[in-house]
Amino acid sequence: MSEDEEFFEEDIDQQDELFEHHNLIADVGQEALRIDKFLMKRLPNVSRNRLQTIAKSGTLFVNGKSVKSNYKVRPKDEISVVLPYPVRELKLIPEDIPIEILYEDDQMVMVNKPANMVVHPGYGNYTGTLLNALVYHFDSLPKTDDYYGRPGLVHRLDKHTTGILVVAKTETALTTLAKQFHDRTSERVYNALVWGDVVNDEGTITGNIGRSKNNRKVFQVYEDDLDAGRHAVTHYKVIERFRYVTLVECRLETGRTHQIRVHFKHIGHPLFHDLEYGGDNILKGTTFTKYQQFINNCFKLLPGQALHARTLGVFHPISGEKIYYESELPDGFLKLLDKWRVYSKNI
Repeated sequence: MSEDEEFFEEDIDQQDELFEHHNLIADVGQEALRIDKFLMKRLPNVSRNRLQTIAKSGTLFVNGKSVKSNYKVRPKDEISVVLPYPVRELKLIPEDIPIEILYEDDQMVMVNKPANMVVHPGYGNYTGTLLNALVYHFDSLPKTDDYYGRPGLVHRLDKHTTGILVVAKTETALTTLAKQFHDRTSERVYNALVWGDVVNDEGTITGNIGRSKNNRKVFQVYEDDLDAGRHAVTHYKVIERFRYVTLVECRLETGRTHQIRVHFKHIGHPLFHDLEYGGDNILKGTTFTKYQQFINNCFKLLPGQALHARTLGVFHPISGEKIYYESELPDGFLKLLDKWRVYSKNI
């Protein structure tokens, strides 16, 4: 992965980022044929080497399962090619969606992203994203080819993660801010509610993070394979304990996709109500029906993981001044903590 691609890798909640480029169904009378040869005859301007590379990367699927280039196509096989970038036909359409702006000048803007909002269009989410809103409100965002790509984006937040995001309004700002994230000079602090009573009051989680070999929509820590995944470090501090769950503060040293979610799952403390990493199950507590109902009521307060990008600090692209903003926990998160405070006092 190039450094430019690294700039867009998020500390945490976003889609799997695979975009379907081709979908074909083999004929009823299809003879057994290697899939790379099969696709060469049907996809224009795609070489066999390119198809083999796609297969090696695990993004060539037959009937929903990843296959290698020597797979023999069978009658009625459904074949799809998905790649880690949008198809060229995808256009970013400006949409009049309200945005909460925390800071703005002629170089950059800091916004407070709500839950249940995807940051940029991707497979299955072509409209209603933060970027659709941004290009409507700010027509000066650095962009190319009719908004193709991710104009102004320096980093991301996952769909259900709330909090502060910085967006560049000029090419200079985009380059400068991206370098700060790459050089780890930006300051990012998150709050997360995790399952279990975290033993240490503070600590550091280190572990290479890479896409799961079993499910490409999620990531995992590769503890024993130092060549797999990418180096990731999360520092944390306990803020409040509720016996069965713990509120922690996280500071990111690196910015890998789903980093906080993956790291805490790895140490046995998945984020509360994390739909992708098992946090939407009752992992700690009692078996009483009343407790189960309490947890289900808590789950209803948030659409996904209890994770909030609380603070963000960057150096201004032109003046070099430190720009630092803090975002209060959203209403659902605050209500969730209040419910746990009351419950934990009565245990």
